[in-house]
Amino acid sequence: MAHSRSRKRSRYRALRREVPSIVGVLADETHFARMRGYASFTFGDHQNYLRRLEGLLRALAAQHVHLHVALFDPVGFELFCQEERLDPDTSASRTRYTAEVATLGTTMPYRGQPIGQLLPQLLDAHACRLTWEAGADVLAHTGTCTECGADIGRAVFDRAARALALVLEAAGTGTHHLVGSVAVPGIPLVTALDVRRAPDGELHAQEEAALALTTALAAGLATASPGGLVLRTDPADEDGAARDLVRGWRLDPETCWLRALTAAEVFAAYCTDPVTREPVAPEPGVEHAPGFDLPAPGGDPHC
Repeated sequence: MAHSRSRKRSRYRALRREVPSIVGVLADETHFARMRGYASFTFGDHQNYLRRLEGLLRALAAQHVHLHVALFDPVGFELFCQEERLDPDTSASRTRYTAEVATLGTTMPYRGQPIGQLLPQLLDAHACRLTWEAGADVLAHTGTCTECGADIGRAVFDRAARALALVLEAAGTGTHHLVGSVAVPGIPLVTALDVRRAPDGELHAQEEAALALTTALAAGLATASPGGLVLRTDPADEDGAARDLVRGWRLDPETCWLRALTAAEVFAAYCTDPVTREPVAPEPGVEHAPGFDLPAPGGDPHC
């Protein structure tokens, strides 16, 4: 009899590994505090919740379960329950919403990383998704060129992708951090991308972040909005370099392209608060350099 029970448990574990799991995550204390308004949500504080969450993730991973985490948004949850006519104060409703987020929201695979690494990664993935969605919506409404009939959104996206590829090609081997900031009216877009170029020329970058950055730049080009791109290179990957090297470009509405900034312009941009426009002290260990001149592609830049 004991042997039969052991065999059943073994079959259950084998079957369990065939079933993927999605775990909803309340990534910040504000979201957590909002969920505490439900009597069925019994966690008392965010840190205790995160410890138990990490224990659950590790336990599932130990069973070799294919595991993803999803960002749980309490506001989105409330709207979902209203639309589906569900009682929000039940674990069943939270489970249904998590399944919905797994299809339409922000998710990422769990690979055993500590919770302190997982939360920023999940929030960064969510920010990339929001940037991509907002930028894609801008491009979708740009229409077609009245002269040649070309899809303007597609054309500027191709130009933005080309410009980004040229920047990375000129940056060379090493680890690079890029930040794009575009003041599209009503929806300012800011997104970042980490890239490592191996000595053989192969690029290693997160596809979603690359897409979000390209889309943000394209939205700025399509709307002739002010914006720019900053490239920061890790000195560990520069031959004998001891300081971070920062370069920059701004969106040029006349050419629908990226114009290289001078070293002085890079310094001014990097040492100005983006909100207050007040000067800030230069960051130690940073060298401000001019951007690379990027050869513009041929054709009409506006279509």
